Amino acid sequence: MYHKTTGYRVFSIFNYAFMILAGLVCFLPLLHLLAQSLSSKAAVSGNLVSFWPVGFNMDAYIKTFNNSNFISSMWTSILRTVLGTSISMFILTCAGYALSKEFRGRNALMWFFIFTMLFSGGLIPSYILVTGLGLKDTIWALVLPGAFGAYNLILLVNFFKTIPKALEEAAFIDGASFFAILTKIYLPLSLPGIATVSLFIMVGHWNSWFDGILYMSDASKYPLASFLQTVVVQSNMQNMAMSQSEVEAMSEQSIKAAQIFVSTLPIIMVYPFLQRYFVKGIVLGAVKE
Repeated sequence: MYHKTTGYRVFSIFNYAFMILAGLVCFLPLLHLLAQSLSSKAAVSGNLVSFWPVGFNMDAYIKTFNNSNFISSMWTSILRTVLGTSISMFILTCAGYALSKEFRGRNALMWFFIFTMLFSGGLIPSYILVTGLGLKDTIWALVLPGAFGAYNLILLVNFFKTIPKALEEAAFIDGASFFAILTKIYLPLSLPGIATVSLFIMVGHWNSWFDGILYMSDASKYPLASFLQTVVVQSNMQNMAMSQSEVEAMSEQSIKAAQIFVSTLPIIMVYPFLQRYFVKGIVLGAVKE
């Protein structure tokens, strides 16, 4: 058998070794953050923390969850992610279902959407448009500009194309409408593709920080990624809401580590539920068009 050959066994060993190494590269920094967030100020300041807490305490997490700026920014990110993913998936599934059919002008329409992947209006025109529409300083400024993505549309179009046309024809004979066919046939059979695209959109909204700083003039309205950018990169102590006594008692690095670790948990918790669809969705969504 092929899998019993020496060459295949050597390849398998190197393949597993590489995947384990890649997994450690992703996991160990997160473990280091967790250890720092649970360590004392002296241990963190003295660079004594590796992958295990030194001087265990929960002060950084208590301070993090008592920080109203952090809580409000997390709520903004949750609202943005839920709204943004829902709106995007509604638009993409409707457009993907329509574009998976053959009709005159379909290729020209697809190339019109693909053009948006290569060229955009630019930062300044986008800012003027969002401001002119009265969306600045609202949640819609974070949701609507990125509601449509051509790459995600292509994935869904290609996935819808893998569904046999005989199912749709049988549904038409039974008197089903286009909307009924989409909701009762295409969507249930397209869970891998939908889960994959949904994950892309959720991660994109959760990690996006620049548009929050661009469109929100009030720091209290920042999404979580924008809040963390001001704390971690700009070292804005005002957003950390630390008094002088707290600065002396707790490590700034521990609080930053706690905030970063907490911000990664929602996506880490969601991913296991979508992981089983992920590979299949990518493969089937990329084989056509």
